[in-house]
Amino acid sequence: MIDTHAHLFDEAFDSDRAEVIQRALSAGVRKIILPAIDTSFHQRLLDVYHQYPSVFLPCMGLHPTSVNEHYRTELNRVSDYLKDTSIPWAAVGEVGLDYYWSTEFKEQQQDAFLVQLRWASEHNLPVIIHCREAMGDVLRLIKQINLPLRGIFHAYSGSFESYQEIKKLGNFKLGIGGVLTYKKSNLPQVLAQIPIRDIVLETDAPYLSPVPYRGKRNESAYLTCVVKKLEEIYACSSDHIIAETTRNVSEIFESVLVCR
Repeated sequence: MIDTHAHLFDEAFDSDRAEVIQRALSAGVRKIILPAIDTSFHQRLLDVYHQYPSVFLPCMGLHPTSVNEHYRTELNRVSDYLKDTSIPWAAVGEVGLDYYWSTEFKEQQQDAFLVQLRWASEHNLPVIIHCREAMGDVLRLIKQINLPLRGIFHAYSGSFESYQEIKKLGNFKLGIGGVLTYKKSNLPQVLAQIPIRDIVLETDAPYLSPVPYRGKRNESAYLTCVVKKLEEIYACSSDHIIAETTRNVSEIFESVLVCR
């Protein structure tokens, strides 16, 4: 399995990170992708990557909830990092739009998203997209920029109709994690209409823990809970789910996974 989205550099793991990584490996997780947040986390992300380079794939980007009046300074740091070829960046991310927490910097969020989409295209890197209560604008901006892009819609919770629109934009997969296991989630009904070739696994650790760990810290080993639910939806074995989703990740990240 590949966890396409986990923040294992978060301080929530400072006391037992080695054990968390070992549990992930024991559960069958082979790679974990680390999306960036902002400058307050960059060094932590890189320190964790350098400590476990065979496990982690580092990303660089500015999270939409970190966009404020100083976002241009943040973007400059992201740009500098992406130009550093000594670090094997896996993607530009996590980037996007989030209107759930605040719309105070809505225009700045959109500008930051467009800038980082261009960088993903320039560096030939996939983009990891955060979209919360902003699907219309996310789709509009990707269409507006009209560049060859590929990537993942992280923590997908949209409709089948939104999925159909996403598929018109390029090679994008849907990141599926713990929300799938929630009793009130409509994701199982949506995924029943979506081919397995268009989904990838993720946790968003330490957030969005699956049942039966909901309310507790999430970790990459809990991908097994997501796979179990996907078995029910697609009526196939866990081995098939894992093989297909891993192939999907390789399609998006191309040689990044092959060469490590």
